[in-house]
Amino acid sequence: MHTAELGEARIRKPRADALRNHALIVDAARVAFAARGSDASMDEIARAAGVGIGTLYRHFPTREALVEAVFCTELAEVAASADELLERHPPAVALRRWMDRYAGFVAAKRGMAESLRAMFAAGVVEPGDTRETVVGAVQTLLRAGAADGSLRDDVSADDVVFSLIGIFLASQSTDQAGRMLDLLLDGLVAARDRDRAGS
Repeated sequence: MHTAELGEARIRKPRADALRNHALIVDAARVAFAARGSDASMDEIARAAGVGIGTLYRHFPTREALVEAVFCTELAEVAASADELLERHPPAVALRRWMDRYAGFVAAKRGMAESLRAMFAAGVVEPGDTRETVVGAVQTLLRAGAADGSLRDDVSADDVVFSLIGIFLASQSTDQAGRMLDLLLDGLVAARDRDRAGS
């Protein structure tokens, strides 16, 4: 590679501190949007990330750009967590822990609702892509449970996702949501495992 090409490669490759700042800002924004919603300011997010406001705007010139980054990062992590949880836990346990992970995504999404609506309207983010990603993650977990006999094989991932959304909309506290998620999981456990648990 010529000297000029090496120089161009160095310019194109993000520096380690830039990548770190990008991740810190996205993480801080995720927490702020989940906790304070539209009241979370860019200044507040920069302080929480430990960076200057100029650094934040270099990475994300607008609030919408930051919302998009948080949303896409969260969605990708929610999808990937299904396989990661199955590597460490039996399917039923993995599914219940994934439900908690999804609850965190929904909380952050609520905090970004106004910006997301504008992005959906502009076609920047497709609502259908979100649903397909979430349904795919649930399908992965249900198939694993059906394969080892721990979860019912007659429940669709669509029905589970709609049930989850209903729980998050109806519950009035985190504790109540947790109890309702436990009940949902009880309904998904295969009959033989329920009988064993009750004996």
